[in-house]
Amino acid sequence: MAKTIKRGLLGASAALIAYLLLWPVPVDPVAWQSTASEGYVGILAANDRLSSLEQNDILGRHGPEDAAVSPDGTLYFTTSDGEVLQRTPDGAMSVFASGLGRALGIEVTPDGTIWVADAYRGLTRVTPDGAELMATQTVDGTPILYANSLDFAPDGAIWFSDASTKFGALASGGTLEGSYLEILEHGRTGRIIRFDPATGDATTMLTDISFANGIAMGPSGDWLFFVETGAYAVRRLWINGPRAGEVEDVLTNLPGFPDNIKRDTNGGFLLGLVSKRAPAADMAAPYPILRKILQRLPPALRPKAVSYGFILHINDAGEVTETWQDPAAGCPLTTGAVRDLDGSLWITSLSAEWLARLPNP
Repeated sequence: MAKTIKRGLLGASAALIAYLLLWPVPVDPVAWQSTASEGYVGILAANDRLSSLEQNDILGRHGPEDAAVSPDGTLYFTTSDGEVLQRTPDGAMSVFASGLGRALGIEVTPDGTIWVADAYRGLTRVTPDGAELMATQTVDGTPILYANSLDFAPDGAIWFSDASTKFGALASGGTLEGSYLEILEHGRTGRIIRFDPATGDATTMLTDISFANGIAMGPSGDWLFFVETGAYAVRRLWINGPRAGEVEDVLTNLPGFPDNIKRDTNGGFLLGLVSKRAPAADMAAPYPILRKILQRLPPALRPKAVSYGFILHINDAGEVTETWQDPAAGCPLTTGAVRDLDGSLWITSLSAEWLARLPNP
């Protein structure tokens, strides 16, 4: 009997080892070196300035991932329910448009036209009558699988990020699932695309990005900031002038995963860190086999996002000038912020069931 039990245990152990080493997974991890996190130090030192947020009802929806304020003060924001909601300056909340997939980034043109990066469908123009897909489904021979963020250039072009050209948000079962696979693999399949609404032409402008995320155009249009979430970094892409095509590091080795970056009407930019870094993921960065093993673990045992409320302001030079934080993460998975006409900040989130506002930042 004892020998039978021993053989059974040995067989089970061998099967488990074989599973952890050999079972097929969708990722083919690339070795890379993650710089050790310095944590919340210096200008990034912890504070609780984001801990007292107003909670605004969003009609039973959830996941207000990004927001934009129109010239008349109306706030528009995307939700995980495939809708764009609007909040008028008097506080009235209503559905502006529905019928989208997973709407992420949103911006409003000076004439009030609303554009959305729909992770399931692509770059989309939104009206109360519905959503109109504008960018072609394929750019330079590669399908748009994960439209994420956008901003407008002075020449009328729209620049937007395609977070992963391998792990599409829809095919992966959602945006979080797709982002996890792209970041775990670190294959740098993300890209930045320029779309010309006048001609309908779309062109890939930059590739080799580990989860291309937030996009924010510089004030002159000569450069833009973009977020490389999988590398804990914000970088600058030069568009015009003698440095056109160059990529410059702006913020690196951030203590969390950067997400949305938005132009601040007070000058500079607002950046959100959606969660803390996962030490296990950093430790496994140089070891592709170990990262495959992590993918074979039950979902509950894999590294996962740990909420930590964090918004920071940077100037045009990319220097951090101010931070608002909430270590207790009262607003979970904060993606970023946008400034209202009255100076308050609207704080967006991947998973909250309300929209947060910081009235006196």
